[in-house]
Amino acid sequence: MQIKNLKKYFFSELQNIQEDSEIESFFFILTEYLHDLKRIDVSLNPDFEVSEADLVKWNTIISELKTEKPIQYITGETWFYGYRFEVNENTLIPRPETEELVEWIIESQKSKVKSQKSKTENLTIQQSNNLSILDIGTGSGCIPISLKKEIPNAIVSAIDVSEKALEMAKKNAFDNEVEVNFMLKNILETDSLVEKYDVIVSNPPYVRNLEKQEIKKNVLDYEPHLALFVEDTDALLFYRKIAELALTGLTPKRKLFFEINQYLGKETVELLENLGFKNIELRKDFVGNDRMICCEAP
Repeated sequence: MQIKNLKKYFFSELQNIQEDSEIESFFFILTEYLHDLKRIDVSLNPDFEVSEADLVKWNTIISELKTEKPIQYITGETWFYGYRFEVNENTLIPRPETEELVEWIIESQKSKVKSQKSKTENLTIQQSNNLSILDIGTGSGCIPISLKKEIPNAIVSAIDVSEKALEMAKKNAFDNEVEVNFMLKNILETDSLVEKYDVIVSNPPYVRNLEKQEIKKNVLDYEPHLALFVEDTDALLFYRKIAELALTGLTPKRKLFFEINQYLGKETVELLENLGFKNIELRKDFVGNDRMICCEAP
């Protein structure tokens, strides 16, 4: 089958399940995944012949997509902050909102470096020695690995409660050629952090059970609930625990960053205020939802 006809077939099979823009995105992800053909290659070679063996692969994937299985779990990979990450059912699929959180952390370090330039004229973010970063609930490792890629001299560590998630995170660190210290730990059962850090970041579970009806089937049926959901009665459980640990786990006046539940921005700010954190800033994501917080240790 010629690839131009395969595209028509692909759309016809999925048009009642996905939006056209999503189907088109899936199609070009798969042409690159299965045939190493980018969008421009498909446009320039519409008569490219897809073999019978590859058509079997396409039909298998179409069947999976009809169940709304995420494309990232089908291909086993995704891109985050310009870097390739492997993902599977043990890890959340990294979101664009989390890229914004990573960007905020990097920008905060650039600002810090800029303020120090009068003392050390040649200092750059890449040369920021001894900056220590901890990511809590790392999943695929997308946050600490991206930070280590962007701030190579930082000392980066990450925690997760899932051994299988850590296996994937370690592989992603190896593939991206960075060194991250990964630790298996249940943060809710942790009394104190063994070291002090300059930056602590976390994207913990924050979706309440009452919000499940808002969650799409491809997330609800496939992504790990352990990394997604919290009880309605204590939705800020992880934020409280991590913030309490950060009180002694952060060096003075250093920063704590959170990705948050869009409906609980005010409550999360109040929690941090009551614990004594200073210079609390709540930011919206690219679609206008309250999504991330930065604050400073007292």
